[in-house]
Amino acid sequence: MTDVWSAGDAYEAYVGRWSRVVAAVFVPWLGVRPSAKWLDVGCGTGALTGAVLTLAEPASVVGVDSSMGFLGVARERVTDPRAEFYLGDARELRLPSSAYDAVVSGLAINFVPEPGAALTEFTRVAAPGAVVAAYVWDYAEGMQLMRHFWAAAVALDPGAERFHEGSRFALCHPDPLRALWTGAGLGDVVVDSIEIPTVFPTFADYWEPFLGGQGPGPAYAMSLDEQRRAGLREELRGRLGDGPIELTARAWAVRGTR
Repeated sequence: MTDVWSAGDAYEAYVGRWSRVVAAVFVPWLGVRPSAKWLDVGCGTGALTGAVLTLAEPASVVGVDSSMGFLGVARERVTDPRAEFYLGDARELRLPSSAYDAVVSGLAINFVPEPGAALTEFTRVAAPGAVVAAYVWDYAEGMQLMRHFWAAAVALDPGAERFHEGSRFALCHPDPLRALWTGAGLGDVVVDSIEIPTVFPTFADYWEPFLGGQGPGPAYAMSLDEQRRAGLREELRGRLGDGPIELTARAWAVRGTR
């Protein structure tokens, strides 16, 4: 099984909608001056770009992502003329050096095969004094909608543990994030948590995004045959009930200065 990142609308239903809530806290936390030039790496469907446009009074925002499907949704949803979106690789940004006042990334850096190479690029394109920052889910403990999914999956199939983001992404903890940022030569590095409510009115509202196939959990669900997927659904329903399902999601946010 491999992670799938192609269908922007399905990603929105799964975690894009929650990323927007985190972004609304993350952007003011950065303290970037108005009229700044921003770069959003791994912009996905435009959640963080949209928050920058709404909350930070930027001169411009450039969004870069490796998924054409996600970029298509971003372009549809974010129509502000200050924003532009391009296809690209976080490890090799085809952008000028020292060009951006803020370089940010939301829910993406842990999926880059070489996060150190990405941070080198983030730092290269950042202007002197620029903010370089990101946020990732606390997959191991604080991202409850995923924790419940994987607990149910592992109860039925112990082998599912190897697909769980909490097992796969050692980066998504404060100390590794801090080390990555300081290792890139960034100063004044701070790591903080952002916790948001994730409320699902019904069990169907919780379950149906897992049928979109976008991301490790949904990709696992859709790799099962119909009978096993139905078994997973009922295991989850037994754990969570029919709703409302009131959970929380925690993200780790990191920022530093070039």
